[in-house]
Amino acid sequence: SSPAVVDGVVYVGSDDDYLYALDAASGQLRWRYQTGGNVESSPAVVDGVVYVGSGDRSVYALDAASGELRWRYETGWWVESSPAVVDGVVYVGSEDNYLYALDARSGQLRWRYETGWSVDSSPAVVDGVVYVGSGDDYVYALDAASGQLRWRYKTRHAVISSPAVVDGVVYVGSDDAYVYAVSAGR
Repeated sequence: SSPAVVDGVVYVGSDDDYLYALDAASGQLRWRYQTGGNVESSPAVVDGVVYVGSGDRSVYALDAASGELRWRYETGWWVESSPAVVDGVVYVGSEDNYLYALDARSGQLRWRYETGWSVDSSPAVVDGVVYVGSGDDYVYALDAASGQLRWRYKTRHAVISSPAVVDGVVYVGSDDAYVYAVSAGR
């Protein structure tokens, strides 16, 4: 897990099944929350809530100040993807081959999109479009509101890396040893 640092607190997951909140200045433990599996997903902290995936097949929303559970959503397999939270929606992939869109407040499913293999890539959300890679060798562009496919681009191997979108171009690495620059409007 890569740490997120917000308002003087470091949030980081660990293979010991915990998400930790540490004081950024002193390193003192503020709280920790035990999930049922390793936490390789990097946390996203938005509006006082920490969102993170776990190897126990779940996405968690925890109060950033106390670590108290707000909600938990169970997917079909491990969640190593790091959530992107945009306009009240949590977008996150799972190794069950789906990209999920969850209501940030309640954890209710808004939509899910099935790819051909696991989604370990962390989504990027830009201008109402979700961009994400999949183990099925594709980069996907999905409508953020509906989950409808806008386009997909085939690489020569799995796309585990997370896309970056700048000036209308989607940049993403593939396990074929190439970095791709694809027009966001395709």
